[in-house]
Amino acid sequence: MTAGELAAETAVHEQSLLRLLRMFVGLDIVEEDGDDRFQLTPLGEELRLDRLGGLARLLDGALHWAAWQHLDHSIKTGERAFDVAHGMRDWQYYTSHPAEAGMFDVAMRSFTGPVAEAVATGYDFSGVGRVADIGGGDGTLLSAILRHHSSVHGILFDRPDVVERARPKLEAAGVGDRVDLAGGSFFDEVPSGADVYLLKSILHDWDDTESIEILQRCRAAGDATRARVLVVERVLSDRIGPDDLDTVLSDLNMMVNVSGRERTRGEFAYLFERAGLRLERTYPAAVQHQIIEGLPV
Repeated sequence: MTAGELAAETAVHEQSLLRLLRMFVGLDIVEEDGDDRFQLTPLGEELRLDRLGGLARLLDGALHWAAWQHLDHSIKTGERAFDVAHGMRDWQYYTSHPAEAGMFDVAMRSFTGPVAEAVATGYDFSGVGRVADIGGGDGTLLSAILRHHSSVHGILFDRPDVVERARPKLEAAGVGDRVDLAGGSFFDEVPSGADVYLLKSILHDWDDTESIEILQRCRAAGDATRARVLVVERVLSDRIGPDDLDTVLSDLNMMVNVSGRERTRGEFAYLFERAGLRLERTYPAAVQHQIIEGLPV
């Protein structure tokens, strides 16, 4: 479309939009052809709302910008900047601000989508009867696994308000009849009886002590089935280089907003050992993530 056509469709000022589009060309988000028409590049396609656009909208929104303006507080004290900006920690904020909670759900779903497909197709779930997705949000990851593996049943565990929001999405995905919903805190206990306990982008929200506690809850809940624990996270290189930019930026984002961190493989092995698990192997997943498999000792 031309800048004029786009401006008419979006009800904005044409010349101002044109200037913005030129900047997007410089960022390789759109490209302009010889007829003054603009179209998305492959990078621009990734920023669509049904892909990573939801995550971009959250990270570029007022909520996160306000926290990042207090980055110096986190550097000086090691404490969350989010609390300084908003007067409470992030989970409390989302519970009391449903609009922002909905935006967070969309962001996590858009970010989890490509990772979910990689986990569902890249890990061997043969012989697995039940998967417990701990802190599973709206069930995007669990839905992908169940769609690809018709014999698997699931448990979606998260805060009570979160799992209630997930119910219609699981039904729409056609897997609602194979999912048990459970609400609670993984610092208290998690549902027992699963063959696999799945933690996607959970441990990076927490410090080492809290992460070990979460893993211990999963280890204890899976005692009867000798359950595996699968941690799906970014993994920091032992020696940081330019290719690690996304992961180190995510590491800072965890520090600013939730007091968590990204970790190296060795640091994950340490957490597993303290929780009574052995880091068995890792598998590549999408968007700089890896599947880290832990077995009970």
